[in-house]
Amino acid sequence: MHQYLFFIGDFPIRAYGAMLALAIICGASVAYVLLKKDGRGWHEHIIDFSITVAVAGLIGARLWDVFFFDWQYYGNHLLEIPFVWQGGMAIQGGVVLGTIAGYWYLRKNNIDFWAFADLFAPALILAQSVGRMANLLNGDAFGHPTGGNFGILYPESTLAHRTYGNQPLWPAEIWEGQIDILIFVALLLFSSFKHAKGQVFVLYAILYSTARFFLEFLRGDYVDLTLGLKSAQMTSLIVIIVGICLFIYLGYLEKKNQPVLETTETAPKTKKRK
Repeated sequence: MHQYLFFIGDFPIRAYGAMLALAIICGASVAYVLLKKDGRGWHEHIIDFSITVAVAGLIGARLWDVFFFDWQYYGNHLLEIPFVWQGGMAIQGGVVLGTIAGYWYLRKNNIDFWAFADLFAPALILAQSVGRMANLLNGDAFGHPTGGNFGILYPESTLAHRTYGNQPLWPAEIWEGQIDILIFVALLLFSSFKHAKGQVFVLYAILYSTARFFLEFLRGDYVDLTLGLKSAQMTSLIVIIVGICLFIYLGYLEKKNQPVLETTETAPKTKKRK
């Protein structure tokens, strides 16, 4: 576990930033392959789209962490809000603002949002998995003490060590990254079967939020509760409920519109009278 990969003079190349960049590259690469295979020419937008979503996602992730998780600290240290290299990026905020920015870009370029989102969803969860590697190397998004002689011991320079010292901690960020890979496979598998437009992206939101809800019981980087749950759990619960309803509704719309399409395609053509 190394926070610094190397130095160029006195300028540090941080593992956190390098892994975040790798996450964006991996996500964009997978999205490019899936979009190109789809054959609608949308892969030509992937560089501009990825940059737009990545910038918005990083801003959203940072602000979500600052205002929902660490405002008690940053409220008294406003100038440190841009210091992302200290750690503190909430994926949920990144997905929210990134989705809004992505919707704006797709509408601007007359691209079907739901169809594009279905193709992009596996790439997004893969990028999140690589992003958790950044958290591990930086020593943030850590778990709470295991209470035993097993767990991760973080270096003294990390926030995890400053919070819990030499106590072994649950590998929350590692498990989340591994679960993200399983979700990635599940989305690819689901997308290979017949489904309603938009259901792949909604399934991504449901599966990730479910995993995040339970993993939050192991997280130890913040402990603020609302109605007995952490803020990330409250958000996850809302996404799960809304996602399930939307998943069912999209399936209903698909079945409702299918007979209309079949009737139109199979209707006999009438001959014109001369």
